[in-house]
Amino acid sequence: MSQSPATPLLDRVSDPSALRRMSDAELRQVAGELRAETIDAVSQTGGHLGAGLGVVELTVALHAVFDTPRDRLIWDVSHQCYPHKIVTGRRDRMRTLRQKDGLSGFTKRSESPFDPFGAAHSSTSISAALGFAVARDLGAPADPPLGDAIAVIGDGAMSAGMAYEAMNNAGHLKKRLFVVLNDNEMSIAPPTGAMSAYLSRLYAGAPFQEFKAAAKGAVSLLPEPFQEGARRAKELFKSVTVGGTMFEELGFSYVGPIDGHDLDQLLPVLRTVKARADGPVLIHVITKKGKGYAPAETAADKGHGVARFDVVTGVQKKAPSNAPSYTKVFAESLIQEAERDPLITAVTAAMPDGTGLDLVGKRFPGRVFDVGIAEQHAVTFAAGQAAGGLKPFCAIYSTFLQRGYDQVVHDVAIQRLPVRFAIDRAGLVGADGATHAGAFDVAFMANLPGMVVMAAADEAELRHMVATAAAHDDGPIAFRYPRGEGTGVDMPERGIPLEIGKGRIIQEGKRVALLSFGARLSEVVAASEALSAKGITPTIADARFAKPLDRDLCLRLAAEHEAVITIEEGAVGGFGSHVAQLYAEEGVFDHGLKFRSMVLPDIFIDQASPRDMWSVAALNAEDIEAKVLSVLDVAQIGKRA
Repeated sequence: MSQSPATPLLDRVSDPSALRRMSDAELRQVAGELRAETIDAVSQTGGHLGAGLGVVELTVALHAVFDTPRDRLIWDVSHQCYPHKIVTGRRDRMRTLRQKDGLSGFTKRSESPFDPFGAAHSSTSISAALGFAVARDLGAPADPPLGDAIAVIGDGAMSAGMAYEAMNNAGHLKKRLFVVLNDNEMSIAPPTGAMSAYLSRLYAGAPFQEFKAAAKGAVSLLPEPFQEGARRAKELFKSVTVGGTMFEELGFSYVGPIDGHDLDQLLPVLRTVKARADGPVLIHVITKKGKGYAPAETAADKGHGVARFDVVTGVQKKAPSNAPSYTKVFAESLIQEAERDPLITAVTAAMPDGTGLDLVGKRFPGRVFDVGIAEQHAVTFAAGQAAGGLKPFCAIYSTFLQRGYDQVVHDVAIQRLPVRFAIDRAGLVGADGATHAGAFDVAFMANLPGMVVMAAADEAELRHMVATAAAHDDGPIAFRYPRGEGTGVDMPERGIPLEIGKGRIIQEGKRVALLSFGARLSEVVAASEALSAKGITPTIADARFAKPLDRDLCLRLAAEHEAVITIEEGAVGGFGSHVAQLYAEEGVFDHGLKFRSMVLPDIFIDQASPRDMWSVAALNAEDIEAKVLSVLDVAQIGKRA
């Protein structure tokens, strides 16, 4: 077992005010210790490693120059916030990261005053920072009082339209505001699009090298206190600007690019812009994701998301699984369909690896499109393909599809275009917590006229649903599936299209029917086994479709049982609500049916293991068993036994 790193200076940092009392030489040492502490902490918990290692020096510099928490520091996405958490009073809890009742893996307002704005989705930081700047200038009460607003946004997040909407508005309002563009050429996947090429041109060749030399001598231009240095600071400000025309056209003063791992550059530049800025400023810093830890630097994803690992070797401690992941099953199934049909394409929004489309892209490079962090564009881009005669699969996580909902409604559903939505990470997702949970997709997709909505009970069903979507040309269709490994069922060689709107009976029983929608079916079966030991054998059905409902199946279950219980890993308003609506319309409740719907509770569930999250949601086998016993009256059952 490796020993914890020695961190004598970092041990003195209980909050960022300690950094502001240190010399520049001491800050350089703190940065080294902070990198070692970050690596050690994440090795014990897993999490987002590479992004944090890339901003260690930037974290130290920002907290040393700005007066946080009075100055509001907002980390976009906040994958990179672990070093920030360490220096803002949470170091003693870092080994609880992403665990039940522990620290969140993202910034979180309820966790610390140093987290002024929560984030886990990208491209929100500039909008939020501008909001803080307006609140400051209008004298809004705040504790602590509002100072400067600083947004740190990655180059990947700059591929989203929301970032430009915010910059356009900020340039118009001309508020004092700082945007740090953390350009590491790597968000989760390698960046795509014209923005990436533009940023590369800004620091290619001589200008960046000349600035590096100029900035190292910048300290001499900044006498303290900052009195007669105004003119010199202005000259420095001009000298560090080597490009950035696009940003300047949006109304920002552009500074950079500068080496984000060199405190001799970061500190004087940040001090200068803090002293001189009277409007919005964009500071372009170049960093390396995974910086300072060889296993992360050499990994394909630069150590973006890791399990627990050995610090010395970097080897991750992942539990082996005999079952394939749902994501891999989706990818392999889509490859099969694409081999048969040259019109099939696939679209993702900066998540080729996460959705499995990297595998599809290797097989069909001209038919897979990564549009960057731009879910709205992804949906309408897919809609345009469908209108043009192609058969697009739009593969997006449930939590991210929320960002493209208007386009799902306006550009897909109203026009009845056959876009196939592959909704990954449906349901609770464990350590990423509430921000990444796929809780709402059934409710917001199934309420759209003409939308077909399916949920895979296991990996074999997912293969069939990919085939069903490929064959479906009459309007849009969606299928959802969870994160992680499948259940280990036998896999069909190829998917067979399902009959639209038809479920299946898994087990015939008496008195109570358990009508499952999606991947909780394995827990339903486990609950049935426990109930059978108590003399109760429920009927088990897999609905497969939330829309259109299998009316015949639902009505049959109601007619033949005392009680019907629906089970789904989604919010109220989803599958169970559609079943209840059917029963109400058909007068089923008039005949005394006991109906219950087990759904996610009306709360945001914090990070924990998936099992713990399901316990909070009361969707484990024991919860289903308890619901059956309650509905059927345990005392009465006991007498009959």
